[in-house]
Amino acid sequence: MNVGHGFHATMTARPGQGGAVVDLLLHAPSLTHPDCVVFLVGRSATDADTVHVTEGWTSAGAHSAFFATGEARALVAALQPLLAGESVYTDELPVGGKAAF
Repeated sequence: MNVGHGFHATMTARPGQGGAVVDLLLHAPSLTHPDCVVFLVGRSATDADTVHVTEGWTSAGAHSAFFATGEARALVAALQPLLAGESVYTDELPVGGKAAF
């Protein structure tokens, strides 16, 4: 499946909340959405409260439609009190690779 839309986000959690952010993201409804073909969550090796997410979607429209759902809005609402400030987004189109956990 091809990725037509993607991004990399860096989130800074409030002190001590990085684990809670990771837990929420690892149970995000996008993980089971058929148009979400890449969803990787990582943490900074030097700051446990810095969380990274790489997402790849079949299209920008599919991503937008997903984030209009109640499930996605609930995830965003649950994340907000755990974050310190705005997330930083970088344009990225995942093209391949490997992830084995």
